[in-house]
Amino acid sequence: MRAAVVDRFGSPAEVEERAIPRPGAGQVLVRLETCGLCHTDIHAMNGDWPVKPGLPLVPGHEGVGIIEELGAGVTGRTVGQRVAMPWLGHACGECRYCVDGRENLCEKQYNNGYGVDGAYAEYMLADARFAVPVPDGVTPLDAAPLTCAGVTTYAAVKNAQVTPGETVAVFGVGGLGHLAVQYARLVGARVIAVDVTDEKLRLASELGADHVVNARTTDPVEAIRQYGGADAVIVLAVAPTVFRQAFDSLNRGGRLVLVSLPADGELTIPIFDTVLKGISVIGSIVGTRQDLAEVFALHALGRTRVITETRDLADVNRSVEEVLAGSVPARLVFAYHTADLVPVAEAVETVS
Repeated sequence: MRAAVVDRFGSPAEVEERAIPRPGAGQVLVRLETCGLCHTDIHAMNGDWPVKPGLPLVPGHEGVGIIEELGAGVTGRTVGQRVAMPWLGHACGECRYCVDGRENLCEKQYNNGYGVDGAYAEYMLADARFAVPVPDGVTPLDAAPLTCAGVTTYAAVKNAQVTPGETVAVFGVGGLGHLAVQYARLVGARVIAVDVTDEKLRLASELGADHVVNARTTDPVEAIRQYGGADAVIVLAVAPTVFRQAFDSLNRGGRLVLVSLPADGELTIPIFDTVLKGISVIGSIVGTRQDLAEVFALHALGRTRVITETRDLADVNRSVEEVLAGSVPARLVFAYHTADLVPVAEAVETVS
């Protein structure tokens, strides 16, 4: 099988041939169809964060594919079933966080494409319990970004406790942001999208944003204030200036929801304003298996759109450069077994 492997932090990934692994107890072997390219993968490849992944590493935590083999003791999953392998690759199931529904905070968790090899490969192993079924009606191309970008922003909107009629500002429209705009709309919020690229702001408008702000040409704090201020701000961008701008855009009682993880990031906010205005600062890290199931269900009902462009795994390094350059409208997705992505009717027409 092909796999993109990182041997040294900061070095390009090398696509190499590896043996197809065999599942151990409690695992499934998944033949990958797609995997999205998340900015977290780039942080992993560069070793940007304090807790670094082991090397060599196969990144990728937006993997979607078909189960080909079950390991010993696996129940609840079947050969031929389409599943997604998200960031949360495993949690203990017994700690206070797992028991009370916050498995994404489990201290014994490991993460796909970080703690274990991920989905920048044609096959991968997964803990069967954390391979989340993808329902009929959700294509593998759409399911890949939903597996991280979707569940992360869905959980962020949940954690912001947005109520109908409130205003939500989304800082950073891209792979995550284009979905955050939609989830905020779904709970009845008025949405302000902030970015530095007109193309991404046009996309935000198409997806339902009520207002857009180009922070490259306009002071976003002043612009959001003119629209009445924000009751919640979801920060998905990594530029250092964004975090204070987001804080200053909040109304009294506002919620600052931090999602993005810039390398060496520090947040400085005024305690006086935080206390007197009753501002809440919330860290939101991905989501649970239940959150992802809800994300898939919403998409199957036609409530969300996923904007993607496909790439071949051989172009992994060029794809990373595209993401870093900000030239990607939303999400790049590696497609491995492209025949599985062709609708049946189209395939029949081609054969005839």
